[in-house]
Amino acid sequence: MSKSDEEMDPLMAEGSPADTPTVVATLRRKIISGDFPPGLRVAEIAVAQALGVSRTPVRLAFRTLEQEGLLEKAGARGYAVRAISEADVRCAIEVRGVLEGLAARHLAERGPSADELAVLQGCLDEGEAVLAKGRLDPEDIGRWAALNERFHRTLVGSDTSRVIADAIARNNHLPFASADSIVIDPQALDRELRKLQQAQLQHALVVEALTLRESARVEALMREHAWVGFRYGRHFGLAGGPLLGTRVTRQPGHAAGA
Repeated sequence: MSKSDEEMDPLMAEGSPADTPTVVATLRRKIISGDFPPGLRVAEIAVAQALGVSRTPVRLAFRTLEQEGLLEKAGARGYAVRAISEADVRCAIEVRGVLEGLAARHLAERGPSADELAVLQGCLDEGEAVLAKGRLDPEDIGRWAALNERFHRTLVGSDTSRVIADAIARNNHLPFASADSIVIDPQALDRELRKLQQAQLQHALVVEALTLRESARVEALMREHAWVGFRYGRHFGLAGGPLLGTRVTRQPGHAAGA
């Protein structure tokens, strides 16, 4: 077995993700758990073989994780895990919460339009559909990522000024700062369900506050909502890792992070 194959070995226990969002979630989990330490070079072919997928979703996943600040270019075509600290993550998330809270406050103050409320309600309806069966399936990761991105984009894009949206776009290049970089562990979907149920409730409360034009309340809700992926997992029995401020526990006989 080559050195590259050995480095990818922990992924062998992850199953066979079928789409880019699931590949992104799997690799993101490996990075935050410390299974992929800073400086580790990740190769497209090795990852694709380990996950049992084609190179295309892996290539797209690498680009997404680079945009999130978790990977960085290493050489002409490769990537390496970026060295980041818990302080970096906390600061980036806090900045997003402040900016999204401000955007939501402005929207509440002027009053959301019927079209904006329709989009937000559509996100709530789709979220309910994802969670209604009482379990998460691998394909639900992509569905949730899409509706969550649409929900946050609608809030931020509603502001009449581009200043907040531009500031958020710059902040999104920092690790875990983007709204769609919420950590979902494909190997713990039963516990991830509880976390997404909490996120869904917060979405609903945000829409309620917007409808009632409660600007201070909706700002506070969005600030708290920014922490769902960073702080909430530990309350549902999810392993965190160095970047989430909790220790990863490994059970005997299981692959790292499984």
